[in-house]
Amino acid sequence: MRIGTLDWAEATSGKLTAADRRSFLGPALRQSLFYSVGRLRLALGWRRRDAAAIDLDRFELPDSKLAREAEAEARAILSPPMINHSYRTFLYGMALSHLDGIDVDVEHFYATSLLHDIALESPAADSCFAVRGARTMQDLARRAGVDEETARTLAEGIAHHITPGVGFELGPLAPLLQCGAMVDLTGLRLQDLQRDFVAQVVQRHPRGETKRHLTACWRAETEAFPEGRAAFAERAFRFSWLVRFAPYPD
Repeated sequence: MRIGTLDWAEATSGKLTAADRRSFLGPALRQSLFYSVGRLRLALGWRRRDAAAIDLDRFELPDSKLAREAEAEARAILSPPMINHSYRTFLYGMALSHLDGIDVDVEHFYATSLLHDIALESPAADSCFAVRGARTMQDLARRAGVDEETARTLAEGIAHHITPGVGFELGPLAPLLQCGAMVDLTGLRLQDLQRDFVAQVVQRHPRGETKRHLTACWRAETEAFPEGRAAFAERAFRFSWLVRFAPYPD
């Protein structure tokens, strides 16, 4: 089973073996180098000439039953910093999908963006937060009348999104969730987005206590479930420090 997939998540609850951790060293190193280059470009003021943006005044959020159910679930469970992070993840991920020429179902990406961290504020010793978030997504999709194959696809995106080196082999949801979240949390690929667009996104969905709150949640997750991918990311490249020193004022 491929690490991070829904089948893997159901079989392991997100627990990594020693071999799993070794397999992540290459992707973790590549991502660290990519991050370092991106921060250097930001420091030097080098942004892409074709930097991405969405016209938020014209962009319409999905209004399907699945989207409304996901919104209700997120607003009932998540704190303000976390739900604002979820909306920013969606908008940054959508902008990058346009820039990179990636087709993604907007309704599906919206629902998974809102729920991708649904369990991060309630760490547990028996499973990874992304695994529990996948279960929440799958159950919600079923209640919304989504067919079983699509429900699993949505759950797969959340289960897989924190896997180092996740690619597009199983669809765009997981890698776009990772891209959007990493822009918001660490500034990775921030240089690929227009400054005015980022400012407008933050105005609509304020950062507030994002750094402090997300860092605390991440560290609590690593302590509760030290065998998981979050703990690996913390040990491999001090993920909470990348969040703390992200190129944002909060």
